[in-house]
Amino acid sequence: MRLSEINTYPVKGCRGLTHDESEVRPWGLDGDRRWMLVDADGVGVTQRDTTALVRVHAHPEAGGLRLSAAGHPDLLVPEPVGVPPVQVRTFRRRVLLVDALPAGPTADAWLGQVLDRPVRLVWLAEPARHIEPGRKKHDPGDRVSFADAYPVLLTSTASLAALGDWLTEAGADPVPMARFRPNLVVDGAPAWTEDGWEGRELRIGDVAFRAAGSSARCLVTTTDQETGVRGREPLRTLARHRNIDRQLLFGLNLVPLESGRISVGDPVLAFA
Repeated sequence: MRLSEINTYPVKGCRGLTHDESEVRPWGLDGDRRWMLVDADGVGVTQRDTTALVRVHAHPEAGGLRLSAAGHPDLLVPEPVGVPPVQVRTFRRRVLLVDALPAGPTADAWLGQVLDRPVRLVWLAEPARHIEPGRKKHDPGDRVSFADAYPVLLTSTASLAALGDWLTEAGADPVPMARFRPNLVVDGAPAWTEDGWEGRELRIGDVAFRAAGSSARCLVTTTDQETGVRGREPLRTLARHRNIDRQLLFGLNLVPLESGRISVGDPVLAFA
């Protein structure tokens, strides 16, 4: 098995970036989901709320973030410094408040125009726990980015191919891996092998991770990541074939056990 793809999502819910290599931190991949849009109540705005987020491209630069979208001038957003923090949460319910730094009215106005709704952009200067301890079977730890729950999401090309076969049998088109917004993609493993890795140590290159269990998928997977158009697949097919304990599963959540660098082509090993 080998690592075939590395992705980060600088702003939660917005377009992702593909890399040849990445630093792994305790809270996830370097630069992954350290920024988030929030509503007036300080609750994260994601593609569950507005598919228009696929229009926003975000590229980290030294000391900040460059935002771009078709029909709008690029905007360089500096990392906030010396501003009072605001309390935000990734979801409205059952999550903890964390301190984040507001990017300011210029970024908010730019994003509001692109999305056609009022939002605020915030930066997570210090990754922090935002899921209550004990809520998850395998705890994500005390330092997490603005990821939904776990620091890293891994998927398998063989599992996607198997899902594609089911979709074709149902008269639907296969979906690309981008629908699942993974951080890491593994090639060379049999379909659904990742189901058996829960609780085990996974080593990618020289970096160890804890496999924290399968990922329950949501409405975001039905959103075309290029156009923002939402349909019914692949959730409808996952409901027929991958409905386990009332969760539609695709992918594997990971928690880094150490820091280090990973690269496309690194071997992937699962230990008992």
